[in-house]
Amino acid sequence: MAQKKTFKEIINSDQPVLVDFYATWCGPCKTMAPILDDVKQRIGGKASVLKIDIDKNPHAAQAYQVRSVPTLILFQKGKIKWRQSGVVPAKELVRLINENAD
Repeated sequence: MAQKKTFKEIINSDQPVLVDFYATWCGPCKTMAPILDDVKQRIGGKASVLKIDIDKNPHAAQAYQVRSVPTLILFQKGKIKWRQSGVVPAKELVRLINENAD
Protein backbone atom coordinates (compact mmCIF):
# COMPACT_ATOMS: atom_id res chain seq x y z
CA MET A 1 0.00 0.00 0.00
CA ALA A 2 1.30 3.45 -0.90
CA GLN A 3 2.33 5.63 1.98
CA LYS A 4 0.23 8.75 2.46
CA LYS A 5 2.12 11.93 1.66
CA THR A 6 2.22 14.71 4.20
CA PHE A 7 0.78 18.13 3.41
CA LYS A 8 4.35 19.51 3.13
CA GLU A 9 5.34 16.76 0.67
CA ILE A 10 2.26 17.43 -1.46
CA ILE A 11 2.72 21.21 -1.68
CA ASN A 12 6.44 20.80 -2.44
CA SER A 13 5.53 19.03 -5.67
CA ASP A 14 6.88 20.36 -8.98
CA GLN A 15 3.28 20.33 -10.15
CA PRO A 16 0.95 23.13 -9.01
CA VAL A 17 -1.26 22.17 -6.06
CA LEU A 18 -4.48 24.09 -5.47
CA VAL A 19 -5.44 23.87 -1.81
CA ASP A 20 -8.99 24.65 -0.74
CA PHE A 21 -9.16 25.49 2.97
CA TYR A 22 -12.81 24.93 3.85
CA ALA A 23 -15.25 24.07 6.65
CA THR A 24 -18.29 21.78 6.56
CA TRP A 25 -20.49 24.53 8.07
CA CYS A 26 -19.47 27.15 5.47
CA GLY A 27 -22.06 28.04 2.79
CA PRO A 28 -19.64 29.47 0.19
CA CYS A 29 -17.44 26.36 0.69
CA LYS A 30 -20.37 24.21 -0.46
CA THR A 31 -20.63 26.45 -3.55
CA MET A 32 -16.90 25.88 -4.23
CA ALA A 33 -17.13 22.04 -4.17
CA PRO A 34 -18.68 21.54 -7.65
CA ILE A 35 -16.43 24.31 -9.04
CA LEU A 36 -13.35 22.40 -7.82
CA ASP A 37 -14.71 19.16 -9.32
CA ASP A 38 -15.07 21.00 -12.65
CA VAL A 39 -11.50 22.37 -12.33
CA LYS A 40 -10.16 18.85 -11.61
CA GLN A 41 -11.80 17.53 -14.79
CA ARG A 42 -10.49 20.41 -16.92
CA ILE A 43 -6.87 20.30 -15.72
CA GLY A 44 -6.45 16.53 -15.61
CA GLY A 45 -2.90 15.67 -14.52
CA LYS A 46 -1.50 19.21 -14.77
CA ALA A 47 -2.11 19.94 -11.10
CA SER A 48 -3.54 18.51 -7.90
CA VAL A 49 -6.54 19.82 -5.99
CA LEU A 50 -6.48 19.28 -2.26
CA LYS A 51 -9.24 20.06 0.23
CA ILE A 52 -8.26 20.84 3.82
CA ASP A 53 -10.99 20.94 6.49
CA ILE A 54 -9.84 23.71 8.85
CA ASP A 55 -11.71 22.16 11.79
CA LYS A 56 -9.87 18.84 11.35
CA ASN A 57 -6.53 20.45 10.42
CA PRO A 58 -6.23 23.66 12.45
CA HIS A 59 -2.41 23.59 12.28
CA ALA A 60 -2.37 23.81 8.46
CA ALA A 61 -4.90 26.67 8.58
CA GLN A 62 -2.83 28.51 11.20
CA ALA A 63 0.42 27.98 9.33
CA TYR A 64 -0.98 29.86 6.32
CA GLN A 65 -3.00 32.44 8.32
CA VAL A 66 -6.32 31.22 6.92
CA ARG A 67 -8.80 33.59 8.58
CA SER A 68 -11.85 33.00 6.41
CA VAL A 69 -13.17 30.10 4.37
CA PRO A 70 -13.05 29.21 1.62
CA THR A 71 -9.45 30.29 1.12
CA LEU A 72 -7.74 28.95 -1.99
CA ILE A 73 -3.96 28.85 -2.21
CA LEU A 74 -1.99 27.71 -5.25
CA PHE A 75 1.36 26.19 -4.28
CA GLN A 76 4.23 25.13 -6.49
CA LYS A 77 7.47 23.71 -5.11
CA GLY A 78 6.30 24.75 -1.64
CA LYS A 79 5.86 28.41 -2.57
CA ILE A 80 2.59 30.32 -2.65
CA LYS A 81 1.93 31.41 -6.24
CA TRP A 82 -1.57 32.81 -5.67
CA ARG A 83 -4.07 33.16 -2.86
CA GLN A 84 -7.67 34.32 -2.57
CA SER A 85 -10.56 34.00 -0.15
CA GLY A 86 -14.13 33.48 -1.30
CA VAL A 87 -15.72 31.72 -4.25
CA VAL A 88 -13.55 31.79 -7.39
CA PRO A 89 -14.92 30.84 -10.84
CA ALA A 90 -13.60 27.62 -12.42
CA LYS A 91 -12.40 29.51 -15.50
CA GLU A 92 -10.14 31.72 -13.39
CA LEU A 93 -8.73 28.76 -11.44
CA VAL A 94 -7.99 26.82 -14.64
CA ARG A 95 -6.23 29.90 -16.10
CA LEU A 96 -4.11 30.30 -12.94
CA ILE A 97 -3.13 26.63 -12.92
CA ASN A 98 -2.25 26.70 -16.63
CA GLU A 99 -0.09 29.80 -16.09
CA ASN A 100 1.83 28.07 -13.30
CA ALA A 101 2.07 24.57 -14.77
CA ASP A 102 5.50 23.83 -16.25
